[in-house]
Amino acid sequence: MIATPHPPETDEPDIDDSKRAVTRALTLFSSFRYAFMGIRYLLWTQRNAKIHCAIGMIAVILGMVLPINRVEWVVLILTIALVLTMEGVNTAIEAIVDLASPEYHPLAKVAKDVAAGTVLLAAIASVVVGVIIFLPHLFTLLLWWLQR
Repeated sequence: MIATPHPPETDEPDIDDSKRAVTRALTLFSSFRYAFMGIRYLLWTQRNAKIHCAIGMIAVILGMVLPINRVEWVVLILTIALVLTMEGVNTAIEAIVDLASPEYHPLAKVAKDVAAGTVLLAAIASVVVGVIIFLPHLFTLLLWWLQR
């Protein structure tokens, strides 16, 4: 007896491909909508996220003024994204901990402190990256200005 392949069993009703494509598109749209709502919450409610975003914008403007190369741009953008991502993760962890443990608990404190510490590490690394990228350009600009 030869086994014949059976379609995989799913909980989904049997619908035609066009309806399935519409459902997937709506689900994808909803995913993006929820993600943008999260970014909006982060930037509207978290003071440090606003500060990191402002510093990131200053770094981008400085990058436009100074002649930084493509690799420096990539490192700069990834560094800004890292700091903002860590701020988002920190905010999510704080919300989860507050939900799970409304009263004080030493482990809740550890979770919040570690999350905040990762943001600090990313911010320190971003300062180091900024110094490595911008200092040579600023030094060259200063020398040019002094020799005028």
